Amino acid sequence: KVIWTLLATILGYASSLPVGDDSICTAEELAKYSIIFTGKWSQTAFPKQYPLYRPPAQWSSMLGVTHSSDYSMWKKNEYASNGVRDFAEKGEAWGLMKEIEEAGEKIQSVHGIFSAPAISSGTGQTSTELEVHPRHPLVSFVVRIVPSPDWFVGIDSLNLCEGEHWLEEVSVDLYPYDAGTDSGFTFSSPNFATIPQDTVTEITCSSPSHPANSFYYPKLKNLPPIAQVTIMKLKKHYQLGLSAPFINPPAKTNEIIDTVSETPLDCEVSQWSSWGLCRGLCRKTGTKIRTRFVLLHPANNGMPCPNLDEETGCEPENCV
Repeated sequence: KVIWTLLATILGYASSLPVGDDSICTAEELAKYSIIFTGKWSQTAFPKQYPLYRPPAQWSSMLGVTHSSDYSMWKKNEYASNGVRDFAEKGEAWGLMKEIEEAGEKIQSVHGIFSAPAISSGTGQTSTELEVHPRHPLVSFVVRIVPSPDWFVGIDSLNLCEGEHWLEEVSVDLYPYDAGTDSGFTFSSPNFATIPQDTVTEITCSSPSHPANSFYYPKLKNLPPIAQVTIMKLKKHYQLGLSAPFINPPAKTNEIIDTVSETPLDCEVSQWSSWGLCRGLCRKTGTKIRTRFVLLHPANNGMPCPNLDEETGCEPENCV
């Protein structure tokens, strides 16, 4: 009797312990979703150093996973895995896929992997489908910003389950992250490994606080979202084997995106050169000139460029 009382007490205590968010999901067995990634990386929203060629602004393929809280693809303020590093720097997915598969085999934390095609411009859409399970209701993914040193957008452990219900639709604005493995400041920076490796950090309009940073807009409070993801629950007849309708945005989608956020970009000029030679007749006042050049042309009603040359009076030298 004492043993049974003790056992009941232990079981009662165990049942009162806190559990992970995903372990309390009591929804129907499986749910299928459509995930739509929309690139909003336009020259209007992000005019500074916007990549126009070699290569132009674009997005890599999406690589994602549905999983439990025992697995993490990436986390802000933590070190990126080797697989995430290879994907963020070079768009190579094999290392990350291998890490996901190994996690699934060791601790049964992964339900499935999903991917969506790349987007060949900064604006546009790509989509795919994914499946979640009550024990694996979390969604994570990464999409590389191309070109960039090691920058990406993504979601870390978004829970699609709420008690006994699957969420019908979720939309999330996405902002750029630095994987912490390459020290480049600009979209086209050459490879320069960060040693020692830094943690994954969000890139903002003021961080890194350096004028060379391609996302440095010190007059803004926040960057506009560079992308957006929408995850929609599919109806049951799609889950029975019929494919979901393909979402093909109208041709004017990119024009609409371009008018959403107009980020002003002020002109930036170099320092003045040294003064040139004094030109003029002897014993009369001459003139000398100094010049500067444009480092960054203004955009979207930003502050225009000042005069690029300046003239002042002088006394001619070496007169006979």
